[in-house]
Amino acid sequence: MMRLLLINTAGGEGSVALADTEVAPAIVAEEVLPGRTSSERLVPAVRRLMEARGWRLSELAAVVVVHGPGSFTGVRVGLSAAKGFSEAGGVGLIAVSRLALLAAGVDGGGGPVHAVLDAGRGEFYYGEYVGRRCLREVLMGVDDLPAAVAGGIVVVCEVKVADALVGVRPKMVDEPMAGDALPFALERIAAGEFDDVATLDANYLRRTDAEIFAKPAASRAAK
Repeated sequence: MMRLLLINTAGGEGSVALADTEVAPAIVAEEVLPGRTSSERLVPAVRRLMEARGWRLSELAAVVVVHGPGSFTGVRVGLSAAKGFSEAGGVGLIAVSRLALLAAGVDGGGGPVHAVLDAGRGEFYYGEYVGRRCLREVLMGVDDLPAAVAGGIVVVCEVKVADALVGVRPKMVDEPMAGDALPFALERIAAGEFDDVATLDANYLRRTDAEIFAKPAASRAAK
């Protein structure tokens, strides 16, 4: 028997879920945290769901958190709460990429799946996956996207991104929920692969300093 707490506050709406592998379906409770209310509602929602089922943190097999990329505040809120629950219960912590969940929303048929999320300011979070295996995750500009997504299936969950990629006919799916991280978590638990609470950081996919400073230099050289 394995019981898990799953948290996702990286997207437009947050969500929390409880999973029990002894029953079907395994997601036994789930609550949506509307809009940008995750910071106020997350911890009370977790307590409410846990108490309703009579669960204790120490009984969990793991606390699972979607650690980005996405909303800066949302990611920090979810990650901080997950670390706190993990330490309070003395249980393992597992972090899952939001891009990985998005890619898992479609069947790639063994080929590459390109997951794309809005990063603001004309940039996008991009991930390339085959099954649950990540080939790469990067932050890129709109001009780089067409070449990156050539071949394979493109999946998005935001209208703004779908509009930017209309030429490649992306598949629109629902925003990933906390419960969608369960298959990834079970795979990690089976392999004994837990994250370190002290060192785990948010998955922001920032540009490197080399990339940031290279663009102005290239612009000056072109003049």
